[in-house]
Amino acid sequence: MYKIKVYDYISGAHFLRNYHGKCENLHGHNWKIEIEFSSNDLDKLGMVMDFKLAKNYLKEIINVLDHKNLNEIEPFDKINPTAENLAKFIFDRINKKAEDKNNYLKSVSVWETETNCAVYERDK
Repeated sequence: MYKIKVYDYISGAHFLRNYHGKCENLHGHNWKIEIEFSSNDLDKLGMVMDFKLAKNYLKEIINVLDHKNLNEIEPFDKINPTAENLAKFIFDRINKKAEDKNNYLKSVSVWETETNCAVYERDK
């Protein structure tokens, strides 16, 4: 299995509803967003996919989330913008575009801090 990863960062605010702790208050993070594509085979150029294309997929979602209050963006106006929910949201958005081009998104990792990460990955 071949894999490639690209990452970028978003800065933003959020709060966790019904948390009953400090994170229930509005606060910010500089999240690292990492996406991974995988394939059993390489394309005719010898790549899983072009890093440029992977970065473009990521940049599109970065533009939606960066420097925003995540609680004001659907679906986070209804569900908590946890790192786990953010990873699933990003996975679904990128996967929808990538699957149209037969690109295999394997996982999305959301690093809330340098030491805390949530991952959403394909079951297959």
